[in-house]
Amino acid sequence: MEISEKGLSIIQHYEGLRLTAYKDTTGIPTIGYGSTGPDVHMGMTITNSQATSLLKNDLAVFSQMLNSKLAKPIEQWQFDALMSFLYNVGPGSSKKDGLFVLRNGKASTLWSCVQTNRMSAAATQFGLWNKAGGVVLSGLSHRRHTEAWLFSTGNVQFFN
Repeated sequence: MEISEKGLSIIQHYEGLRLTAYKDTTGIPTIGYGSTGPDVHMGMTITNSQATSLLKNDLAVFSQMLNSKLAKPIEQWQFDALMSFLYNVGPGSSKKDGLFVLRNGKASTLWSCVQTNRMSAAATQFGLWNKAGGVVLSGLSHRRHTEAWLFSTGNVQFFN
């Protein structure tokens, strides 16, 4: 599966478009629609077209990652919600909690629910991921509500 326009609209809405690099709420250099990585540095500028290209390249990587980990098929809207979440939070590692794995090495409850087809329970998990640096952020709360809504209903509704 690939992300649809619904999922893309959530990412673009909540990430916003910044054509000059900035530090996100956790201090990571970011540009475009939330693109990070070794090539992003403070002082960097890009065009709208480059921002869209960066986003599509990032999403292709996350799409492949999500598809490779899904135990069974899910609905397009559930995939879109998970892609928005994954793009924002990341997959997880020993240093950072993420969609697939927590820093303690265990699967996130959200991911466990998806893998065992407990979709209603999975939808409730989105809202628990509304912190950055341990602080609840209203923007993340709104984004998680939107993702959960899409995951549950198949409809996009922006909460802000």
